[in-house]
Amino acid sequence: QVQLVESGGGLVQAGGSLRLSCAASTSTFSINTIDWYRQAPGKQRELVATFNSGNSTNYADSVKGRFTISRDNSKNTVYLQMNSLKPEDTAVYYCRAEAWRVTQGPRFTYQYWGQGTRVTVSS
Repeated sequence: QVQLVESGGGLVQAGGSLRLSCAASTSTFSINTIDWYRQAPGKQRELVATFNSGNSTNYADSVKGRFTISRDNSKNTVYLQMNSLKPEDTAVYYCRAEAWRVTQGPRFTYQYWGQGTRVTVSS
């Protein structure tokens, strides 16, 4: 399995910033990528930020220009820097890892989710 440990959530005022961290660990899987999702109360879970195949990144329109996804490969950690936060950003944020079993090969991929970290933005 892939273990994902999230941190960095909390309460922040509108206009403030938070940095979320997602540390991944596994001994039997190889991780292809890690991205960020969020789910607000009463809403569907949505993709917030992800890495493209190259060096570029993709963001939901609602966070574009305010959020930045980055990674530290040496620490197997992905970050989500959230600036200019709005009350609409209030949600539980999840990291998701796409990985393949080393013994099975990269043809078959699996998804693993973190437990989620709550972000509350006050107006």
